[in-house]
Amino acid sequence: MLPIILVIGFFQLVILRQPIPNLDEIFIGGLFVALGLTLFIRGLEMGLFPIGESMAYDFARKGSLFWLLLFAFSLGFGTTVAEPALIAVADEAARVAADGGIIENNAKAKTSYAFGLRMTVALSVGFAILIGVLRIIRGWPIQYMITGGYIGVVIMTFFAPAEIIGIAYDSGGVTTSTITVPLVTALGVGLANSIQGRNPVTDGFGLIAFASLTPMIAVMAYGMMVVQ
Repeated sequence: MLPIILVIGFFQLVILRQPIPNLDEIFIGGLFVALGLTLFIRGLEMGLFPIGESMAYDFARKGSLFWLLLFAFSLGFGTTVAEPALIAVADEAARVAADGGIIENNAKAKTSYAFGLRMTVALSVGFAILIGVLRIIRGWPIQYMITGGYIGVVIMTFFAPAEIIGIAYDSGGVTTSTITVPLVTALGVGLANSIQGRNPVTDGFGLIAFASLTPMIAVMAYGMMVVQ
């Protein structure tokens, strides 16, 4: 938290030359944030990373490609649906879409729009993790797959509705947050450790890149179908 504190303090006191408002509340809130981050990181080390690696190892040892890929898809879908950042972005996107006249300005339309956006992103992340796991198993080079994906993103940008492009690009970022990253990373590293001939450094990482890429493609496609 120190870099954040220094940046805010510098611009508030040196550039804006104004006192920091509600300093006592900010201090107490900062303590809560520090405590929360400490418990969060400790929880990742104790729970999520070990279970992700152990389940990847167990599936690899079981030797069933179907169940491994189903687990990968379910993990990507489930963690993304539960991602707080995605929920916030989807709700805000629905509100802005309603204010802009893209959808009807009522609770039902906004809920439906936000739900559709979340499901689209979650399904695309599930598919991304499935492809990423298959890449680790087969040993496919990641650079060609990622390059091809981003070429597809650029091409779709020219055809997607302007109202959805920004949301699509942001969707690629919010999927890789507090819940998704630890479990997906642990899955990739654990799987690479479990397969003979795979290097956890060169093969175990890269799943997050797929999880950031596919939502942009999926949301732009969703926008082409929904936004008229």
